[in-house]
Formats: sequence, structure tokens, C-alpha cells
Amino acid sequence: MNLENCILAIDQGTTSSRAMVFGTDSQIIAMAQQEFPQHYPNDGWVEHDPEDIWQSTLTVCQQALAEAEAKGARVVGIGVTNQRETTVVWDRKTGKAIYNAIVWQDRRTANDCLALQQAGHSQQVRSKTGLLLDPYFSASKINWILNHVEGARQRAQNGDLAFGTVDSFLIWRLTGGAVHATDITNASRTNLYNIHQQQWDPELCELFEVPAPLLPLVKECADDYGHALASLLGKSIPICGVAGDQQAAAFGQCCFDPGSIKSTYGTGCFVLLNTGDKAVDSANQLLTTVAYKVQGKIHYALEGSIFVAGAAVQWLRDGIHIIEDATQTESLATSLDYEHGVYLVPAFAGLGAPYWDPEARGAIFGLTRGTTNAHLSRAALESVAYQTSDLLKAMADDGVTPNVLNVDGGMVANNWVCQFLTDVLDIKVQRPQIMETTALGVAYLSGLYLGLYENTEALTNKNKIDTTFESTMSADLRNKLLCGWKTAVECTLGFKR
Repeated sequence: MNLENCILAIDQGTTSSRAMVFGTDSQIIAMAQQEFPQHYPNDGWVEHDPEDIWQSTLTVCQQALAEAEAKGARVVGIGVTNQRETTVVWDRKTGKAIYNAIVWQDRRTANDCLALQQAGHSQQVRSKTGLLLDPYFSASKINWILNHVEGARQRAQNGDLAFGTVDSFLIWRLTGGAVHATDITNASRTNLYNIHQQQWDPELCELFEVPAPLLPLVKECADDYGHALASLLGKSIPICGVAGDQQAAAFGQCCFDPGSIKSTYGTGCFVLLNTGDKAVDSANQLLTTVAYKVQGKIHYALEGSIFVAGAAVQWLRDGIHIIEDATQTESLATSLDYEHGVYLVPAFAGLGAPYWDPEARGAIFGLTRGTTNAHLSRAALESVAYQTSDLLKAMADDGVTPNVLNVDGGMVANNWVCQFLTDVLDIKVQRPQIMETTALGVAYLSGLYLGLYENTEALTNKNKIDTTFESTMSADLRNKLLCGWKTAVECTLGFKR
């Protein structure tokens, strides 16, 4: 284990904050994790207390650093990765948020986005940002905060407030307010950033009524983001690698070549396909986004976004209390055969790609008196594979058909999930040895900036595969299951309250 030139990777997620210390050999030297509360003040609303985000992040950083240093590790840099699109607006003088963080899953601005669509602005937004007009993204959330917090809009115009996605908020806090910056991948998820000109777009800022003084400086993924204060972490450490969680995972999986693809199964599920230096416009409701920008070179990606993956398992545990721990789902799933007949469409926060229906709500089909917690657990796991199939079909319709899918995230520690994925998708599924690819990605970015790695090619050999899964399912069974899923989705989309 290499204890010299280690990187502290902060992985601030939707349901928990984690910190990991990596050596240059990619091995995890120390790790700490802390969950924090979720807030649901209204139907379709999801919020976090920014102080919970900050305190949980600071706590796990201090714990991971203490553990690493006790082992003799020397930490020389920090990487930050984060839940994307989640929106924070804070006071520049106090550093305090003026409203709770509005989470990426939140749908409160659906009507605002619909009004902009009906006014004919969809193509303008799509052509500049690669994104859709959807409440998923940050811009309409910012506008909502400015409209609903007394005096906020005037203060924003005066330059007294700052906006940031979670990375930017954490960097501000870590540097004691010295740095207000974000990286290009997070900027590309706001609906305000022109991914072709690589700058904030004045017309989009006007469209969403977001004053320019709110916005952070946009930097490359491997760049100078200032120094974390010694008073917080025991010593001053440079922050030099930043990327949104899905782009960070793709970087950690070494998806550097055009055509390489990864799928992360965390709270949601996100498939990223590297398209090189060309921003490919999807005809099938996929997003065009920035994969990364390093050493002056930009790579773009096609992305499919599923809002609920692991969150469905969390719902089984915390919402309807039919399991006590997520690990139970594997044994429950294996207790049933393929044709058990129950489908769960987990549209708890609307449906993402390729449907993009913010008004959709979750539904369960095929219930009988014989339905048990095993059926619901298995249906929740299966829904992740079915939604991934929808995304890969959209990519195929856009002319891209991968034959290997690189997977990561907490859900794919479950062997049953990986096998069902490969069965439904009918392509190889590869799981890496180091599952914490999101944190590893920003550790790599920090290492590149600090000169610990010469270039991305030097990282490729570090990508070790743990297990390769291959399909054993018949084509007839696969088609039957997917037809059932398609019917369930159509019925879900047809139901409006």
C-alpha cells in the first residue's frame, strides 16, 4: 500500500456524505460515511438542510484523515464529487444558505418548465446546453428560491448572494469563502451553461431570470480550487479535482475513449457514453453533457438519467418497512422465478430518460393475494435493469450499441442484480475491483493536477475488473419480460392525478 502522495476524495451524495483516502496505487487507505436526513415538505418536493450536508462532510473528512494519518499516510490533495443539479443559494457574507438545498429529484418547478416549453424555448435550451427543459436541472430551482425568499432577487442582483451546486458550496466552506467556483461538468447540468462555447449563457440567464452575479467561476476538472483551511482539517490541503458524481464515476472507470460506457447504480442510475470531442445530439431524449475537461481537452458524453434505482430499495426499507437492510433483497429475489408477474415502476420523482415525464408517479402491477415482500423486493431490483434497457435502446436508436457495460455503485455489489442486468441487456456486464469509482475519479483528477499521473493513459492500466457477467437468459423470456415492463410503463404514464 502506497502511503505517500495520498488524495482525500469527498463524495457528497444524495443520502450520505463519504470521504475516502486513496493511495496512488488506487487502494483505499481510509473511509468514513455518514447518512443525513431527507426532507419532503410537499408532494414531489425533496430538500436537504445545507448544514447537514456541510457537517456530515466535515465529519467524515476529519474521520478519514485521522484514520489515514494513523496509518502513516501523507495526504497532499483533495478531490470533490457531488450529487449534481442540487441547488444551494447562500449569503456571501455569512456563508449561510437562504433556503434549504433543492435536490435534483425535486419536481416543484414542473409547471414553470412546462410554461417555458409551451412558449417555444425547448430548442433554445437544448441547442445550447444539451439538456431538456425539466425541473431536474438547477436553473428553475434557482429562480424558485429567488421568487420565494423575501428580498432574495434584489440581493442576488446586488451580488450579495451566491449560487452553487453542492461542490461549489463545499468548496466555499472548505476555503472559508475564498473560492466561489465549480467545474465544467457541474456547470453543464444547470441549464445555464453553453457547452459549445464553454461559458455561462446570458440569454439562458435571462430566460430563467438568474442574475449573473450569483454564478460561480467555471474551471476544468483538474484545476486549482484553492486550499482547505487548516482550522478545518488540521493542515492546509489544496483542492484540485472536481467533477459531478456521474462524470467522476466514468473517469474512475477510465472511460476515456469514445464509445466507452459506464452505468452507476446509486440513489438513481446514470449511464454515460463517451463521445469524444464531439457533442452528439440525441434524437431519443438522451442528454448531451460534458464528460470531463482535463489539460485543455474536452470530452462530451451522451447520458441517460434514471431518477430512482437504489432509492427504490431505500423505500422498501424506510417507506413501507418490508425489509430491514438492503442486503436482504438478494436472497428475497432469488427465492422467486423469472415469471413472478409483479412489476414496480419507481416513478417516485417522475420518470427520467427516455420518457421525461415529471408528473408520473410510482405504480405496482400484478399484485395478488400471494404477493409478498419477496415479490416487491425483486420487482424493485428488476426495475433498475428494465430502465437501463430503455436507455441502451435509446442509445442504439441514436446509432450506438455497446457490447460491454461497466457498472459501479452500491447496488451492483449484489450479484443477482448484475446477472439480471446482463440477462435483460444481453451484453457483458463488468464490475470493477474498486467499487468506489466516483470517489476514485476525483482522486485521479487531483493526482493529474498535482503531477502524480502524467496523463489519462497512465490511469488506464489501473482499471482492474473484478467480475464479468454474461447472459444465460433465452431471447423469448427476455422479450416476454421486457414486453411486460413496457406495458407497465405505458399504464403508469397514462395515469394522472
